[in-house]
Amino acid sequence: QVQLVESGGGLAQAGGSLRLSCLASGSTFSRYNMGWFRQAPGKEREFVGGITWSGGATYYADAVKGRFTISRDNAKNTVYLEMNSLKPEDTAVYYCAADARSSSTFAEGRYYLEYEYDYWGQGTQVTVSS
Repeated sequence: QVQLVESGGGLAQAGGSLRLSCLASGSTFSRYNMGWFRQAPGKEREFVGGITWSGGATYYADAVKGRFTISRDNAKNTVYLEMNSLKPEDTAVYYCAADARSSSTFAEGRYYLEYEYDYWGQGTQVTVSS
């Protein structure tokens, strides 16, 4: 069992920055591909970005490409989401998730699919004011 705990959310102004962290329990974090998703009020949860187990490859949704950066520190069991040039439409609850079952999810391009992830954090609220 893996537990994921997000932190770093809060209120930011448009054009500002926030960095989210996701701390994972257990000793197998370094084997997991990780993803970030978000859910805005009244909308379905959507893919934000993902990073392979080694950190060697990252993937982003078009809406955040060039503004958000995902990184990880396997020694600290932590994955990060650096968010720059924030927009009011980035307001959402942000979730990190771990793909623990498959080594091919990302290689086969399925990193944006929620059902590919086995463990989820409780989410952290990000609010961007205009």
